[in-house]
Amino acid sequence: MARTAGRGPVRNKRAGGRLAALRRRVTGDRGEASIQMAIIFPFVILVTVAVVQAAMWVHARSIALTAAREGVAAARVYQAPDSAGAARAQETLGRLAGDSLTATSVSTSGSSTTEVRVTVTGSAPSLIPGVGGLSVSQSAGAPRERWTTP
Repeated sequence: MARTAGRGPVRNKRAGGRLAALRRRVTGDRGEASIQMAIIFPFVILVTVAVVQAAMWVHARSIALTAAREGVAAARVYQAPDSAGAARAQETLGRLAGDSLTATSVSTSGSSTTEVRVTVTGSAPSLIPGVGGLSVSQSAGAPRERWTTP
């Protein structure tokens, strides 16, 4: 090896280049990122779908609870007809639900002369084709307004 002024030994670039290329082929990580993505990406998609599905269920649950509360508010007023609560809940569902809450039903079972109870059931849509939606059921109750003797 020859020495140049202040630079250190001069190496044969061709021999060093072949050795470096061989070393890269043997110990290289070419394609490693693709393999990592192929392993991790399905889990990322699964978590994303699960989060969106949970958000859709919570939204549908909120719609059902709002409709049940509106029904109770209409049915508990003084001398309200028995059908007022179910009618208001159905009207609220028609206004709010859209495609977020499907196959809805409203029930006033559990109501008495002193208590009003409205239950709204339905299902939240599913993101996975062929799988039924998640069931949603929300109830609200309150005492009826009435005159009592002191």
